Amino acid sequence: MAPATVALFVVVGVLLTQQPAAVALPVGGTAIALVALLAWRDLTGWPLAAGLVVAALGFAVLGHEQSSNVGWFGVCAVGGWMALVSSVRQAAVLGAALVAVFIGQWVNQTDEPGWASWIAGTVFTVTACSFDRRQRSLLGQLREAQAGLADRARTEERNRIAGEMHDVIGHALTVSLLHVSSARLSLDDDDPEEAKASLAQAERLAQQSLAEVRVAVGLMRNHDPSTLTPMPGADDVVDLVGSFRRAGTPVELDVEGDLASLGATRGLAVYRIVQESLTNAARHAAGMPVSVRIETGPGDTTVTVTSAGAPDPSAREGTGLLGMRERAEALGGRLLAGAWQGGWRVEAVLPS
Repeated sequence: MAPATVALFVVVGVLLTQQPAAVALPVGGTAIALVALLAWRDLTGWPLAAGLVVAALGFAVLGHEQSSNVGWFGVCAVGGWMALVSSVRQAAVLGAALVAVFIGQWVNQTDEPGWASWIAGTVFTVTACSFDRRQRSLLGQLREAQAGLADRARTEERNRIAGEMHDVIGHALTVSLLHVSSARLSLDDDDPEEAKASLAQAERLAQQSLAEVRVAVGLMRNHDPSTLTPMPGADDVVDLVGSFRRAGTPVELDVEGDLASLGATRGLAVYRIVQESLTNAARHAAGMPVSVRIETGPGDTTVTVTSAGAPDPSAREGTGLLGMRERAEALGGRLLAGAWQGGWRVEAVLPS
């Protein structure tokens, strides 16, 4: 747009000039060719400034001692072109050179009243276009930042869903396998009723876990709250412990305080920490006693899960333990896990 505008005012300057055709036509043609070359090479910075200074000198020849020549608008367009594609410092240098052209004309012909207007117009054009370029640059940076935030939000959401999926599926598979194993042993002992009960528990747990998976992944897109399955909370810890007991893991639960006071966010964190701790205990030390203690109060909430099973010295920190620690830290708390008195202990402290 700027090159075409400059070229247009070159033509206007040629048509309105007082110079003879033998001077005006070559100067105008050279200026247009130079503008086309600058646009084709897509120059910026000092090379562009040098070319535009030459083009401005062409306008000085065409409008010499003639402030009424509308072709002088081309000088303003030259300044705007520079300001739109180059730095503020480079645009300011070229703007000063263009103002010097008008000052030279004014000194040479003091009785012409229009030179001050052309100086003001050039300064205004360079300043306005510099601000425009700055605003467009800031807008581009803002869009990049927004895109980065969107990517980060998507990544965090994927990680959150992955954590929920790990906890839900890990718990479901571990406890279901315990029930299936119990059913198999009952069939070996010719106790079909006990086998049926174990398989029914495994089926119930699978259905419950499937509902949680749907919520975590977001497959349930119905906006009717009455049809959505809520995420578990601290109140569901009692049922969670019961499911492990029915699967054959002796779990002792001790609750001090009101679990309902934890709220949805902290309640979910408490539930998932207990769930993952019991799942790990059932997986790595099946049949060994486990104790769960939850202390709530006006200050911190402490969750302690202790398993009597001896830890595997070759085991490494896995996704489950990392997920528990991230849940605690996301709420401003902390989580410690490691060997303790011949067994394994997980302790999480969540602030109010």
